[in-house]
Amino acid sequence: MASAVFVSVIYSEHASWPVFLSSMITLFCGALLWLVFRRSDKSFSKREGYIIVTLGWILFSCFGAIPFFISGEIPSFTDAFFETISGFTTTGASILTDIESLPKYLLYWRSLIQWLGGMGIIVLSLVILPILGIGGMQLFIAEVPGPTPDKIHPRIKETAKRLWGIYVFFTCAETLLLWLGGMSFFDALNHSFTTMATGGYSTKQASIAYFDSPFIHYVITIFMIFAGINFTLSYFALHLRFKLILRDEEFRFYIGFIVIFTILITLILSLNIDQPFEQSFRQSLFQVVSILTTTGYTTTNYIEWMPIGIVFVFLLMFFGGSAGSTGGSVKIIRVVLLLKNSILELKRLIHPNAVIPVRMNRQAVPTGTVHNVLAFVSLYIFLVMIGIIVISAMGYDLESSLGAVGATLGNIGPGLGVVGPIENYAHFPGIGKWFLSFLMLIGRLELFTVLVLFSSHFWKK
Repeated sequence: MASAVFVSVIYSEHASWPVFLSSMITLFCGALLWLVFRRSDKSFSKREGYIIVTLGWILFSCFGAIPFFISGEIPSFTDAFFETISGFTTTGASILTDIESLPKYLLYWRSLIQWLGGMGIIVLSLVILPILGIGGMQLFIAEVPGPTPDKIHPRIKETAKRLWGIYVFFTCAETLLLWLGGMSFFDALNHSFTTMATGGYSTKQASIAYFDSPFIHYVITIFMIFAGINFTLSYFALHLRFKLILRDEEFRFYIGFIVIFTILITLILSLNIDQPFEQSFRQSLFQVVSILTTTGYTTTNYIEWMPIGIVFVFLLMFFGGSAGSTGGSVKIIRVVLLLKNSILELKRLIHPNAVIPVRMNRQAVPTGTVHNVLAFVSLYIFLVMIGIIVISAMGYDLESSLGAVGATLGNIGPGLGVVGPIENYAHFPGIGKWFLSFLMLIGRLELFTVLVLFSSHFWKK
């Protein structure tokens, strides 16, 4: 947080005291907690793990909201918290109606919280959630040096270091390319932060549509694709172990979905909108990757597309990136497993006595894992239905309610209707913003991590 003070100094902004004061408040509270609990037992059980993860994200958001609130740029704490938890959960849903009016140190802080949240999600999904027994990574099977198949390295600290290295490398590479492509260094750095986090916060109200440059659009598209890939595979790529990447089924489906939906939407745009084919292809590819990876950047108002194009966008909201990536929503691996199990169920009806396991990467997936995925998807759909009822009760139409719930629970950002790509969430009442903030949190932390805290069994000794 204090690094935002240096940004203020560099750009000669003389009102950086809000972020400095906020960083001192954060430092004081952190130091006080460390002093009180420094001699406590550092080991913890699964039950404590759920509480730590959930409260961690909530506390990060509370402290992260302080600069926005103290500065007066977002005078309502509800709005400041909404903007911040949207950042840390890499959702990208915003209440700001004039982003360019914010001082640069707050624009930087807004992007930085997404970058930090993105790395937090990678470490969470690759290291912590498998230990707790939940998340998509228990499905990931690869030849990696570690005691379990979902770690790059057997020691958690070493795993985190390597993940950070990959994350920083991609961020620096994208910053350089965007800078060379015509962005200012400040815009290039901020957009690299939010691209690699698949967060979608931009320094411009018009998002990426502000930059009328095919080069910039393609660079961001490529790095969104990188961000939506399992970071373990990125580790393999940097070590030239490409066979392991091509052997991974989730990766093949991920690329396949991008190709298929891009072709379909490109054809729709080419036949119905009078514009060059390259522009239709670029808009299609960008929006497909942006929604699929749950980044939420926009280069066009997809609400104005043909109805079938909007339907495709809506479907992509429920796909998400790969497990072990910064992407949100259901995740590709769960979608694939659900499709495989559904197809095999038809086969089991014909051969009721046969043992027909679901396979990923040529290995049988444990029945318990399949049941976990089915429970996750069922609960996800149930939460979408509950969310639609709640938002509709506030006076919003079905399309807007569905768009708002799907976009926040899936950590996408822009949705449909009044929360479409050129709109935002400023018009929601306070209770609506707190409810959507809750959806962002449970969606980002894989549902069960948060919802288990509401179970009476969790609190029994």
